Amino acid sequence: MLYREAGQFKTSYGKDQSILPIVQDRWVLGIVLVVAYVVVPLTADDYWFNAILIPFLVYALATLGLNILTGYAGQISLGTGGFMAVGAYAAYKMTTAFPELNIIVVFLLSGLFAAGVGLVFGIPSLRIKGFYLAVATLAAQFFLVWLFNKVAWFYNYNPSGTIEAPPREVFGVLVTGAAATPMVKYLTALTMATVFALAIKNLVRGRIGRSWMAIRDMDIAAEIIGIKPLQTKLLAFALSSYVCGVAGAEFMFLHLGSVETIAFDINLSFLILFMVIVGGLGSVLGSFLGAGFIVLLPILLTNLPAMLGFDVAAVNAKHAELMVFGALIVFFLIVEPNGLARLWQIAKEKLRLWPFPY
Repeated sequence: MLYREAGQFKTSYGKDQSILPIVQDRWVLGIVLVVAYVVVPLTADDYWFNAILIPFLVYALATLGLNILTGYAGQISLGTGGFMAVGAYAAYKMTTAFPELNIIVVFLLSGLFAAGVGLVFGIPSLRIKGFYLAVATLAAQFFLVWLFNKVAWFYNYNPSGTIEAPPREVFGVLVTGAAATPMVKYLTALTMATVFALAIKNLVRGRIGRSWMAIRDMDIAAEIIGIKPLQTKLLAFALSSYVCGVAGAEFMFLHLGSVETIAFDINLSFLILFMVIVGGLGSVLGSFLGAGFIVLLPILLTNLPAMLGFDVAAVNAKHAELMVFGALIVFFLIVEPNGLARLWQIAKEKLRLWPFPY
């Protein structure tokens, strides 16, 4: 078979510990990036950009952020939507107050505000965990949505309570606003997701990532061997909220264009959590797989009756979609609770042992 590492020799510890030590994996990643950066922009239409690709990349980035906290550090959070709202409203205030500020810098700075809020609401994790921590972060979700809805300063006293993405350019190319092309928005979201995925992958493979996983597996034993729970948990909350804040800014500026606070309600937090669970806890690849599964499955279920020649009313189709969607998630979690990333790992292990897979 093609997927074999036989004959691939490492001449240094650095090469042996690289992210993709097998040549075939590097080729697959290179092909995926070429397709994403070259083939997709030349072939996809506006529907694919607006309805599938951009939401997928934004949700994948938010899932990466939650996976830091829940997958690697083992801290349950139901406040992802609130932290995304902090990033969106912070980006909106910065773009309206400082029109000359680069929009990419705005995205990165908006995450800092979300990180600060995440630190505040991460303090209870030092004393509580599990269900009680989930309730604490749920309180953060409701409080933040209420705050942005009631304080008119956050939406510049707009009577409708809506915030809109103003047009902003990067190197003379319009990136945000109604006149920005979907392809440019897609490439911006793709670049941000790629950079953050690479940074997080390197982070979790180092000392910080091992500290998070030690706290996740057994916090008392981790403290005994010298890991400080205070710094470790708060750092996980801060970095997770930072990435979610950047995703929230992209959610508003690149995906929706204009939002109200209801766009960041508890349903968004549950949606991101489902992506983490389905994709695989503690997996960067799983964040992308989970986002793709959750984004594509409702579209497939909506169009499947028409593809099979059935005429179903829109209301009934929506109800059936929700029922099938929930049933598939439950079935999938029973069959493989470690997510899609684990299925991919099993497939690679079988290929490496073919024709004698265990």
